Amino acid sequence: MAGMASTEPGAQSRVMFQTADKAEEPPSRKLGKLTVKYNRKDLRRRLDIEEWIDGQLHLLFDCEEEEMPELEIDIDELLMLPDEGQRSRLQELLQECGKPKEEFVNGLLYRMKGLRKMSVTLKK
Repeated sequence: MAGMASTEPGAQSRVMFQTADKAEEPPSRKLGKLTVKYNRKDLRRRLDIEEWIDGQLHLLFDCEEEEMPELEIDIDELLMLPDEGQRSRLQELLQECGKPKEEFVNGLLYRMKGLRKMSVTLKK
């Protein structure tokens, strides 16, 4: 039994691992599923839009994070609607806001042009 550790009293057990040769490694890193299905530019654009939405909602409601009403603007939900459906859905979501919302709605719809819907499995 050449691979077994010694069981003598006072002897320390030792496990040895063999390392793979460097020649066996692939020449380039494999891309993760996320960057294969959606390129980084699309993901960055989506993140930029979400950050813009957050900042604009703070301006519209003119309050701190803790005082912000529960409001979720789902970009993928909006992308499934026709143009006028998107506009009316945003108006419906923002009905609690007392300030003019038209500039925000127009800005968001403009930023969303050309954006692709993400798959449901990726979002969860």
